[in-house]
Amino acid sequence: MSSLFAFPGQGAQKPGMLQRLPQEPEVHECLAQASAVLGEDALLLDSADALQSTRAVQLCLLIAGVAGARLLMRDGQRPDYVAGLSIGAYAAAVVAGALDYRDAVRLVALRGELMQRAYPHGYGMTAILGLSLTAVEGLLAEAEEPAYLANINADNQLVIAGSDAAMAAVAARAKALGASCARRLAMSVPSHCALLEQPAHELAEAFAEVSLRAPQVRYLSSSSARPIFDIERLRDDLAFNMCRVVDWHGTLRTAYERGVRLHIELPPGSVLTGLARRVFEQGTLAAFDGARLDTLDALLRQEGSQSR
Repeated sequence: MSSLFAFPGQGAQKPGMLQRLPQEPEVHECLAQASAVLGEDALLLDSADALQSTRAVQLCLLIAGVAGARLLMRDGQRPDYVAGLSIGAYAAAVVAGALDYRDAVRLVALRGELMQRAYPHGYGMTAILGLSLTAVEGLLAEAEEPAYLANINADNQLVIAGSDAAMAAVAARAKALGASCARRLAMSVPSHCALLEQPAHELAEAFAEVSLRAPQVRYLSSSSARPIFDIERLRDDLAFNMCRVVDWHGTLRTAYERGVRLHIELPPGSVLTGLARRVFEQGTLAAFDGARLDTLDALLRQEGSQSR
């Protein structure tokens, strides 16, 4: 049996999420390193006002994910796989040993700025629950204003991206077709679609100056739902994931099919744990938030002993 560290994406953020991390040396080090890179106090990024900024949200998710993972790995334990939804992929790459944390902080700050600058208002993402992928793709194909498939979170939980008007029109038709919910998400940019191709190319230019290493922990791409071992493929995956559809459902299925039976969601929140319950017919699912560190440590140790 194997273990997976899963890192959440934008939408999981909460005010005070960095303040609530355990007061441990690993956490303090992550915050101090981020503050040094950014030239500002990273702890100020998680206020309700600050989190109105895409840049601040993405930085908070990176810092929280890496800090939580380092805390769980401090006694030599490590997962067999890592995967991150959207911005979560950057924390996953750091924990896999492929991307230096300081470089990740710089790149994520730029990523957030590029996305925010491209669509400062009037765009975003909407979750549609209760319809199949085929049904939603049909609605998007028939839409008068362009809207795009962005996330496949479960077989009947999908996310679309586009302008407010385009998403509202698709949401209305989805409800008429029987969707149980069509809800605007706390996202101010239309991620994971062609609208972000230009910012992705700008980020790729910055990535060209960054040194990457082959992952020391198996890295699962949430875009392709497959492992990536090659450094240049990893560079491409990270730089362009903002404009590619996220197949989180497929990523979880790949992990399960490869023997993962322990799924630990890194902070903040437990949304990914709920999605994993739809895929993991057997195994143990846990979220860092709300769990005792000694309990998570025991789960990792137990999984490790069973893997040997």
